[in-house]
This record gives sequence, structure tokens and C-alpha cells, in this order.
Amino acid sequence: MSYEMIAILMFASMMLMLMTGQRVFGAIGAVAAIAALALWGTGGSVIPFSAAMKLMKWYPLLTLPMFIFMGYVLSESRIADDLYKMFHVWMGPVSGGLAIGTIGLMVLISAMNGLSVAGMAIGATIALPELLKRGYDKKMVTGVIQAGSSLGILVPPSVVLVLYAMIARQPVGQLWLAGIIPGLVMAAMFVAYIYIRCRITPSLGPALPPGERDEITMGEKLRLLSAGLLPLAIFAAMMVPFINGWTSLVESSAIGAITAFLAAVVKGRMTREVFETSVRQTLAISCMFMWIILAAMAFGAVFDGLGAVRAIDNLFTEQLGLDPWMILILMQLSFLLMGTFLDDTAMLVIVAPLYVPLVKALGFDLIWYGVLYTITTQIAYMTPPFGYNLFLMKAMAPKEIGLRDIYSSIVPFVIVMIAALALIMAFPQIALWLPHTVYGL
Repeated sequence: MSYEMIAILMFASMMLMLMTGQRVFGAIGAVAAIAALALWGTGGSVIPFSAAMKLMKWYPLLTLPMFIFMGYVLSESRIADDLYKMFHVWMGPVSGGLAIGTIGLMVLISAMNGLSVAGMAIGATIALPELLKRGYDKKMVTGVIQAGSSLGILVPPSVVLVLYAMIARQPVGQLWLAGIIPGLVMAAMFVAYIYIRCRITPSLGPALPPGERDEITMGEKLRLLSAGLLPLAIFAAMMVPFINGWTSLVESSAIGAITAFLAAVVKGRMTREVFETSVRQTLAISCMFMWIILAAMAFGAVFDGLGAVRAIDNLFTEQLGLDPWMILILMQLSFLLMGTFLDDTAMLVIVAPLYVPLVKALGFDLIWYGVLYTITTQIAYMTPPFGYNLFLMKAMAPKEIGLRDIYSSIVPFVIVMIAALALIMAFPQIALWLPHTVYGL
């Protein structure tokens, strides 16, 4: 059997195991270990063992529990409530203002957490009831929360970009900086769509009544502004030393976790229950990510040892005659397809052994491609029939919002995200300018 056929058999076996409902790390790791033993005998056991040792020695991995803990502390201590109150007061007088403020809330939540699940949970529990109470269209607001929460995997400190950095062997700092401008551009495009749509049809997002606006004093507005800016201060305390080179990535993540913890203590919200929940969730998610990364590294080592990447590169470029850009577009379309039944982490670890070396062989920048992958993942999160965010929203939304409403609500936002993806593909410097400027590349 040729190496190409072995690689195809490995990939097909892994997908079959995933379709039977096996855990992601179990399916990937089992295929990698069995293939290594079958190809190289008992000496093949060195491959997964070597992958485990690399993972244990991977110092940046310490950032994962730090960021996850920071996000859960800020979420469980309800500091995000202050953010929404701030946007409610300052953006309420504008048509669609609360929806626009919710996008701003999601950007700040992303800067605190790095996980889309946290943004979805906060948006669905805090913003959604308030928006519905204020007479906002249910399809509009469910789309806003789903689209806004997806920014959590693009705006730093994105946990997904940390995972991509580990698998693609790229600097996390450069990837974070590369995600800032595309994330803000996408948020601005969401805001522009909401504003224009609500200006055309004001009933979709009515402004706060004048009487209610007059009840809020300037002193109250300023108090809420200071409370809402606390997460920005936490983010700055973490990122400024790192960007200036005063601290390493791991040290900055520790600063973020400690600062978030102290903020919750100072505000009197660090109860035993909040602390226990945050620690338990941090441990659970960190262990899950470590197992997945370990399995992906083992699978990638076997896949690369077969020369499968070179074979696929030859198939696309020489036998099929496709140019690099066409191959890149096909890769992105495959992410959209996989996103209908897999989450972002699973998509990354399944195709990283194939796509990352192929992207490098085609001459594309791996930092830029990390941003493209993340945006495509955001789109896949919201793509029916089985987009990850669709079912999260269904689980958290009130009964009057049905699955059909949720499906139809995301159509305009998916179109906006595809436009943003095309923009960054056409103009790579949108993603690359900031890391190149900061690091002098």
C-alpha cells in the first residue's frame, strides 16, 4: 500500500470514529497510535510518546489555564453586568443602540475571555432578556448575540489562536496582534449593518424613550462608565507589558488572571461559590485542550512521516493544476463544511497536520492564515444545520425564540462575515500590519 493510501485511510478512519460519537482526542490519538505501531512496529510508540514530552515541555501552554480562569472569574462574578449597563445607558438613545452596545459588550468580553462560549452565555443571560423587553426584534437580537459572541475566538487573548500557535509552531504574540484589527473591522461591520438596518426599519431596534433617558443623571452615566471600563483596565494591565517586551506571554497571562481575581475581590463578588466554579471549569477545559493537543501532535507526526503533505501538494498543484489561491479557497470551504458538525478545536486538530504544512508549502504566511482559519471558524459556528452557536443559542434562548428564528437570524451576519473574510484575503496587511510593526518584521 502506498503512503498516500495509508494517509487517506488514516484520515477516513479518524472521521469514521468521530461520526460514531467518539471523543475528539480519543479518535485522533487512537488512529495516530495504531498507525504508528502498524507502520514502524514497537519503535512507533516513540512518536506519541515524543509528542507527549513536547507538550509537557511547551512553556506557552501555561497561558491556557490562566486565560480560562480569568474569563470565568469575570463571568461568574458578574462583572460583565456592569458592561451591559454602561452600553445600555450610553447607546440607548440611538435606534438599534442597545444592539450596537451588545456588539461592544461582546468585544470587551472577548478581550477578557478568549472563548466564544462565555460571550454567548453572557449575551444570552444578560443582553437578550433586556433587548426583548425593550421591544427589539427577536431575530435581530439573536443574530446580534451569536455574531458578537463569535468574536471571542478572534480578539486577543483568543484561546483558539493559542491552540493554532502551538500546532502551527507560530508565535502567539504575533497571532494575537494579527487578530486585533480584523476583529475590530468585523465588529465595525456588524455595527454598521445594525445601524443601517435599524435606521431603515426603526421597529427592529427602538431607541430608549425620552422620559427614561431623562431619569438617568450624568453622575450615574459616569459611574457606570467607570465600572464598565474595568475589563479594559484588566486587558491593558495584561497586554501592555507583553507588547512592550517587559513580560513574557506566560507572565502576562498570570497578570491577567491575578488582576481579574483582585477586581472581583475588591468589588465584593469573589465568593466561595464563584471561586470554586471558576477553578473547576478551568481545570476541566484545560485538561480537555491538553488531551486534544497531544492527540493532534501525535497524529501530525505520523502524517508528516508518511510524506502525505508533499503528496497532496503535488496532487493539487501539478496533477490537478490548481493555483495556490484556488487551493486556499477550497481549504476554507472545507472548514465551513466541517463547521456544520464539529467545533473549532476539533476542526483545527483534524486538519492542522494537513493544512498548515500545505499552506507553508504554497508560500502563504502562517500568521495570516491563522486569522483566516479563525474567521472561517466563526462563520462555521453559525452555519446551519448544525452550527455550534445555533444550538448554544437554542439552549439559552427563551421559549418564544424557535430554532427557525435562530437559523434565519444569522443569515445577514454570515454574509457580513464572509465579506470580512474576503476583505482580509484580498488585503493581507489588514492582519499583518500590526504584528509586523510591533515586532519590526
